[in-house]
Amino acid sequence: MTRKHFGTDGIRGKVGSPQMSADFVLRLGWAAGRVLAPHGGGTVLIGKDTRISGYMFESALEAGLSAAGVNVQLLGPMPTPAIAYLTCATHAQAGVVISASHNPFEDNGIKFFSADGRKLPDEIELRIEAELERPFATVDSALLGGVRRMQDAAARYIEFCKSSVDKDLTLAGLRLVLDCANGATYRVAPEVFAELGAQVTSIGTQPDGLNINKDCGSMHPDALRAKVLETGAHFGIAFDGDGDRVLMVDNRGTLVDGDELLFIIALARKQRKALRGPVVGTQMSNLGLEQALRAEGIAFHRAQVGDRYVLALLEEQGGILGGENSGHIICLDRTTTGDGIIAALQVLEALRPVDYDFARLSTRIRKYPQTLVNVRTGARVDLAHPSIRSSVADVERQLNGRGRVLLRASGTEPVIRIMVEAEEAASLHAFAESIAEAVRSAANH
Repeated sequence: MTRKHFGTDGIRGKVGSPQMSADFVLRLGWAAGRVLAPHGGGTVLIGKDTRISGYMFESALEAGLSAAGVNVQLLGPMPTPAIAYLTCATHAQAGVVISASHNPFEDNGIKFFSADGRKLPDEIELRIEAELERPFATVDSALLGGVRRMQDAAARYIEFCKSSVDKDLTLAGLRLVLDCANGATYRVAPEVFAELGAQVTSIGTQPDGLNINKDCGSMHPDALRAKVLETGAHFGIAFDGDGDRVLMVDNRGTLVDGDELLFIIALARKQRKALRGPVVGTQMSNLGLEQALRAEGIAFHRAQVGDRYVLALLEEQGGILGGENSGHIICLDRTTTGDGIIAALQVLEALRPVDYDFARLSTRIRKYPQTLVNVRTGARVDLAHPSIRSSVADVERQLNGRGRVLLRASGTEPVIRIMVEAEEAASLHAFAESIAEAVRSAANH
């Protein structure tokens, strides 16, 4: 069955579009309630990021779930992984997150977690889509779901994050700058690191409903770099709007991406004899990561782009550690989904034996130069179009086995992503632009 609404990470779109409107989300809440708590009376958690549209969609979901006879607990603004954790910890039937992650405030999305704190499997998403086609019907008044707010949600999650590292770990003496992207981590992240002893300077903690991810966070790390250099901090840590991604900056202002963070965590796990199975990356993971892990005797597998595919391959291969170069890192020995705060804590714990010196570990991975070009399209583009295939083949001939080309359609927005990787950086942009031009031409015909 073909998906109609769900993409690679829930349902996402521009606010006011047909599948991101108040009436659609009302029906989505009802349909999800009927599938996830089919006998009524169960509980579903709802959390959100800081977008202004979150208020509207929270109310719509609440009404839809109640109409299906499902109880609701509201968490307010909380990181996506916090909803995953609390769903499992409170034995709820499901958790719902209202967020478009790293997208601008004009977008929003709905994603679900099952009772075990994991993303919904495809078959459950398809059942929800099928239920959406049925006529909306409200249960009898006596069976309507109730709604209440979880008052201690933030405190519970903060303690969970702190418990993900050794109990004797202290960050005393470390000066950290946190960029919370004016998003879902703006309250909890500073508290986690401060309670572990760090001296914390925070930016991106003044959400107004419109400024999430705007010139801040993991998508725009320049403000973090500047603040690290200004304050003389040891590290900077940048989250995205919903808190499931993290990037870091060292004391010289150098950006450390998800591939390097994943390598550092993997190396520490191996040294402690706590690494199981292969490390899993994606088709976008740098070839240098694969080579560095291989040099350490660590197996590396590639999944499709998207954390759900990383998680699926980890579970299939019995692994515990995987991630994307965007900073979406999954530590299955600590939690069930990608968590920016927990991943950052794992990195700091891994750096403790080397006096928190990034360079002593990150220099063991030699990353290949990459360039990424995004082509925004108004319509679906066939990536097997002859002109696109010809352009890709031409670039691959010139790379002559010393690099890679990857084309993929974004699962969350109308964009074709073109990645070119090579030993030498000189021609990368020209290679990527030649393919981009072929994509634009195919999109216009």
